[in-house]
Amino acid sequence: MVDGCVWMDIGTMTPEEIRREGLKALAERLGVVGMIRFLQQFERGEGDYTRDREKFLGDRSVEELVKEIEARRKHEDYV
Repeated sequence: MVDGCVWMDIGTMTPEEIRREGLKALAERLGVVGMIRFLQQFERGEGDYTRDREKFLGDRSVEELVKEIEARRKHEDYV
């Protein structure tokens, strides 16, 4: 035990056991609300970014996208 911590052999723990112990440690150190706020900073991504990017952006170049953004900003200033 070091500084009140019990060290575990994570080499023999399953991923679920490591996850559970990690959440327990966060809750003990930060409290439940602090643990939730910490976990909200991270999210697992899903999907295929490259495929989705092609679907939304198509074949437009960076220059074309910049012009489109500038035109939208200009239009929004007048609305």
